[in-house]
Amino acid sequence: MRQKLDKIMEWILVFLMASMTLDVLWGVFTRYVMGSQASWSEELARYLLIWIGILGAAYASGKHMHLAIDLFPDSLSVSRRRRLMVVINLMVIIFVISAMIIGGSRLVYVTSYLGQQSAALGWPLAAIYTVMPISGIIIVYHKVSDIILELRAEQQPLQKTDH
Repeated sequence: MRQKLDKIMEWILVFLMASMTLDVLWGVFTRYVMGSQASWSEELARYLLIWIGILGAAYASGKHMHLAIDLFPDSLSVSRRRRLMVVINLMVIIFVISAMIIGGSRLVYVTSYLGQQSAALGWPLAAIYTVMPISGIIIVYHKVSDIILELRAEQQPLQKTDH
């Protein structure tokens, strides 16, 4: 399931990045060749960048490519390192639930309730902001999966190696 989710996210991120590239090229073309930039291209690039950044953070979190200080965990025994990783993942889950899922959902609700729309495209801002709770759910899924893997590894007996 995790590999399938990662593959889907990869394709979504590739599509968003290609779309942003084409949008920026269109904006440059209309500004310098046609004399007047398309009014919507800058706003679309901004919203695509938001989605790429936040979904990319969820993807990086699942792939363990996020920024980390690993000096301290490397000095611990394997058992203590596993317990530390469980605690760190629990802290990440608490933060993500409070900031991205609850906070992001409230942001989506408020902008939807107020009927706010983007200036140039006329898109509902609630649709733009849905990336926050979506990414939060993906991060929580990855972190719960990581905790389960750590706990299963902790229960495995250490294998002896014969020399």
